[in-house]
Formats: sequence, C-alpha cells, structure tokens
Amino acid sequence: MTPKQPKKTPTAKTAISRSSQPPPRAWQRMLSGRRLDLLDPSPLDIEIEDIAHGLARVARWNGQTIGDHALSVAQHVLIVEEIATNRNPKWSSAWKLATLLHDAQEYVVGDLISPFKTAIGLDYKAFEIRLNEAIHLRFGLPPNLPDEVATEIKSADRIAAYFEATVLAGFERNEAVRFFGKPSGISAALRMRLEKLTPFPAAEAQDLFLRRFALLSKHPTPR
Repeated sequence: MTPKQPKKTPTAKTAISRSSQPPPRAWQRMLSGRRLDLLDPSPLDIEIEDIAHGLARVARWNGQTIGDHALSVAQHVLIVEEIATNRNPKWSSAWKLATLLHDAQEYVVGDLISPFKTAIGLDYKAFEIRLNEAIHLRFGLPPNLPDEVATEIKSADRIAAYFEATVLAGFERNEAVRFFGKPSGISAALRMRLEKLTPFPAAEAQDLFLRRFALLSKHPTPR
C-alpha cells in the first residue's frame, strides 16, 4: 500500500498570489463612457442618455407582448407619467419627473417580473433603492419621495399595467383587475388612447423619453 502523502500547507508565495488577484468586477461600463459602481452607485456616474438608451431596450412583461416591437420600459414610464399627470394636473414638474424616472434603475438591472423579485428577496430591493436614490440626486430630486407622491406613482403604475396586460400581454379583464385593480381617475380621452396601446420601436421610445425629460427638467434635449 502506498503511504499517504502529507497535506501541503499553503506557502507564503501561494497566499500572496491569491491575495493579489483582482476582486470580481462590480461596475457597469455605459455607452457614455461612465463606469457605474453597482455596489455603491454615484450620482456623478449617471447620465440621462444612458438611462434612455437602456430603458428603450428593456422589454416589459419579459417580452411576452403582441406586436412587431416589445413594449419597452421607456414607453411604459412615459405612459405612467401621462396617467399621473392626468390624475394630478396641479403636480409640479418635479413630481412628474420623479414619475418619469420611477423605473430608471432598470437601465442597469433590467425589468425583472414581480414574482422573480419576490423570490430574490430583500437584497435585490435594497440595491434598487440605492440606485434609485443616486438617480434622484443626479437630477435634483429628493432621495425619498413624500408618501403621497410615491403612492400616487404606484397607482398610476398599476393603471398602466392593467392596460398593458389587457391590450398587449393576453390578460382577460377580470384577471387584470384581480392583479392590478380597476383603473380609475383618468379621463375618457386617455382611457381610449390606452385601449389602443401600441409598442414603439426602441429608437422612437428613446427619443420621446429624452424629449419628455428635457421638458420636465428644463434641460436641453441631448443630441
């Protein structure tokens, strides 16, 4: 029988070699050239052009919608902002801008469907909150919105989800009501437009998002 060889203990050279390895990359390079630290996002590394480009190419409903184009998050937030403005005509531009940016963090993390977010748990939510706060600071909004504003944005989001679900994602009306509630508080004209919802091409959604941002933030439209 071959005698067992004694286990080798790590040498100082091995320990140094391991410690000198670079840590795993935790930043995302954007098309603007910015490098966004995903663990500690800085407002200085956030650009609206990157947000618009990303959101216009992230699909709602995991892409499971009818039409030649996916319904993008960029178009979704435009819809939500229109609904919120329709329900709150006296809102300031700041609250409208906050609504437009309510899903802005998805330009980095994508649009995970709600069941998957629940499965991931609180760590994912904490990351979303940190990134959202950095985005707010970048564009002159308070890190945390007043409760009544946040609640109203959520209501507008659910109304948008109802129409997206029934018009594009194959939901029956009673099924959509069960998940998102019955839409209320919007004008008849807006309801008619939402009932004819059609996804935009990515480039169009990106352009419309940037134009709306420029109007609400009083910034010139990026070229």
